[in-house]
Amino acid sequence: MNITSPSNTLVHTLMLLMVALVASSFPVGKMITTGLPPELLVFIRFVLAALCFAPYVFIKNGFHLPSQKKLLAYTLLSIPLVVFFWCMFEGLRYTSALNTSTIYTTVPAITALYVLLINQERTSKRRALGLLLGTLGALWIIFRGDIDGLLQMKLNYGDALFMIGCLFMGAYNPLIKKLYSGEPMEVMTFWVICIGSAWLLILALPALETQVWADVSIEVYVGIAYLSIFTTLITFFLLQLGTLRLGPTQVASYSFLTPIFVVTLNFVIGTGDFQWQLLPGVFLVLIAMTLVHKSNTEVRLP
Repeated sequence: MNITSPSNTLVHTLMLLMVALVASSFPVGKMITTGLPPELLVFIRFVLAALCFAPYVFIKNGFHLPSQKKLLAYTLLSIPLVVFFWCMFEGLRYTSALNTSTIYTTVPAITALYVLLINQERTSKRRALGLLLGTLGALWIIFRGDIDGLLQMKLNYGDALFMIGCLFMGAYNPLIKKLYSGEPMEVMTFWVICIGSAWLLILALPALETQVWADVSIEVYVGIAYLSIFTTLITFFLLQLGTLRLGPTQVASYSFLTPIFVVTLNFVIGTGDFQWQLLPGVFLVLIAMTLVHKSNTEVRLP
């Protein structure tokens, strides 16, 4: 399938929407991470997303339990998500949103490695160069061209934990391409979230017994609702759609745009200003996206 076809033009637009939502998750997650234990935060986030999505899935497709083979596939797909989001919330207790967004820029390169291991697809030299330039460009934007600031960034327990989460998240896109068997995308998304909720229930049981819910502020619930609907349900759906249309590495490369969206969001809401020293990083990211997306003009659906 040619990536310049009208249908894939829409998919690329949806990937930009996905990046904008992902970019918003780091500051929101930072604001609410101390409101509840991380396993409870992620559990409620997943359950709420599943409940919101269930009517649409059942009305459109009817209620059908997955076959044993598909259940195993959905279980495998849920593991990277559960680990990533738990590591994110737990890590944000010990580190900053800046550090986590910096570490998150490693996901495209990690994904490319998993694509080789899981999908047996080699990364071309042009795409490898694009991944390198994209990482450098994203780091330039995050640190506003301050090389000393990047070199002096001290990694802590939270950073190491989030890095583990990114190692798991890098496997998600390749696993989608490997395990997808043609079912409606919303069905796949729903059952992955449901099984992820089951994993998280096991993790959250001790905290559920001791949590004093009256002590939780309304801001925490609002934050969880936002993350559940916009940065869980919608992004999962878009991520899976994009992976099947464009391939794992191309979709992962969109995370290079995350810092640009963060800077733009801060400028729009008045919490930051435009700085000219960001432009080299922006140009590097745009060059990287061009290299990654033009290194393979044909994408074959599973």
